[in-house]
Amino acid sequence: MSMYADPDSRGGILEPAGIIEVKFRPQDQKKVMHRVDAQLQLLDSELEGVDGVDNDARSSIKEQIDARENDLKGVYTQVATEFADLHDKTGRMKAKGVIKAAVPWNRSREFFYHLAQRRILEDDFIAKVKAADESMSSVDAQEMFKSLYSGDYEDDKDVIAYFDANGDALDAKITEVKKAAMTTKIEALKEEMESL
Repeated sequence: MSMYADPDSRGGILEPAGIIEVKFRPQDQKKVMHRVDAQLQLLDSELEGVDGVDNDARSSIKEQIDARENDLKGVYTQVATEFADLHDKTGRMKAKGVIKAAVPWNRSREFFYHLAQRRILEDDFIAKVKAADESMSSVDAQEMFKSLYSGDYEDDKDVIAYFDANGDALDAKITEVKKAAMTTKIEALKEEMESL
């Protein structure tokens, strides 16, 4: 099975804003703010430097930290939303192997027509090869076709053109496979008769 998607499609169930509520909660955002923002790091070090006796200085620094966190909250939420959205787009789905290719909606009919035609021709060839030699698997028959075909195997139109132009050569290869399979069977029967 192969999956395809429109370049503008999305693959997730949740909207990016919903994902960040689950994956990047406010307390996680605050941890990142304190790890990344230089001003918050400075305020954290000042807070550690204040002894427990000076409560006014401590509360003043905490207020400054809260104010800075509130200033940064919008930016971090926006960045997290964009990050979550990027992981849901067609390019990322293709990179992860979820889809095989991005197919624009306006070209999808043509694309799937050629894909279906190519698969029908290739499956027919594989079935004929397997009928000619029962010991051959579908994968072996497909590899045989790949060894005969020298073009871009992912280009459906090119593969269809190869089938159209080389039908006689492919039929000759199937006949060759059938002869080889029959020769192998005959030799096996001879060995069996000689052992009796």
